[in-house]
Amino acid sequence: MSAASSAATRRTVRFLRRFVKPRILSLTAPLRRLQAVVEAISPERRAPFAPQIPGDWIPASSGAVATLFYLHGGAFLIGSPRLFRYAARQFARAGFDVFTPAYRLAPEHVFPAALDDVLRAYRTFVEARPGPFVIVGDSAGGGLAVSLMLRIRDEGLPPPAAAALSSPWVDLAATGVSMRENEARDPLFTRKDILLGARAALGRQSARHPLASPIYANLSGLPPMLVHVGADEALRDDSTRLVAHARRAGVDARLEMWPCVPHAWQLMSFLPEARESRAKAIEFLKAQVAAATAGAAAPRNGFAERR
Repeated sequence: MSAASSAATRRTVRFLRRFVKPRILSLTAPLRRLQAVVEAISPERRAPFAPQIPGDWIPASSGAVATLFYLHGGAFLIGSPRLFRYAARQFARAGFDVFTPAYRLAPEHVFPAALDDVLRAYRTFVEARPGPFVIVGDSAGGGLAVSLMLRIRDEGLPPPAAAALSSPWVDLAATGVSMRENEARDPLFTRKDILLGARAALGRQSARHPLASPIYANLSGLPPMLVHVGADEALRDDSTRLVAHARRAGVDARLEMWPCVPHAWQLMSFLPEARESRAKAIEFLKAQVAAATAGAAAPRNGFAERR
C-alpha cells in the first residue's frame, strides 16, 4: 500500500464529496437508465458451457489459472454484469476465466434473491467445469461473496481457493463505529444513506440475518480472503470486523487499509491506487490457487494416492 494518497485520488475525493455525496440518494434512477443504455449496446456473453445462467463470460487472455467469479456492487439497487464488464476484463487479462453472474436487484427483488441467483450460478459452474475457482467482490458484491461462501460451505459444494474483497458491505445494520466516526470524511456515504439502501435491499428481513449481513455469521471453514478498505470510509469497520471475526474462526484473513481513497476505489481505473490494489488482489489469488493446487497434488504419507 502506498504511504500517501496520489494527487489523482485527492482530487477525486474532493469532487465526490462536493458534487456526488449530497446527491447520492437521487442517483439510483439515472444510473439505472445508464445501465439500460449499456446493456442495449453491449451484447450478452453467456458462458458456452452454462448458457442457462445469465451473466457475462470473459475467457482469460492466455492460459487460465482459475475460474474467477466476479460479484459486482451497487448497493443491490444498481449494477449488471455488462455494466461492470470493464472491471471484470482486468482479471481476464491477468489470466483468469471470468464470469460475472447476473442477480436480481432491489427494491423489486429483496433478500435473498441476489444470494439465490449467485449460488445457482456457482453450483452450475462447479458441476460443469473443473476447478479451481476464486471469488472477487466489491462493496455489496463483497458482502454477497462472503454470504455465497457460507452457502457453499453449508451445502458441501467445492469451495473456492480464495476470495479478494474490496470495501465489502457485510453489516446492513450499520453498527460499526466508523459509520459515525467517518461520516463526514467519507467521500460518498452517510450512515443514513447506508441504512436507507439496506432497508430497500432487505424488505422485511432483519438486517442482522447472518446471510444478509455475514458479519453476524459463523465464518469458520471459509477459504483465505484478502480485504482492502479505505481508512476514511463509513464502511471501514465492516472490513476490520469481518477480518477480525474470520481470524477468530480460524480463517486466513488479511486486511489492508488505504489512506484517503473513496469507497470501492478499485473500480476507478484512472487512480494509481486502483491499479495497485487490483495487482495485489491478483497476486494473492494466484498464490492461493498455486498453494491449493500443490496441496491437492501432494501425495499422502509419502505415497501417490491411487485413483
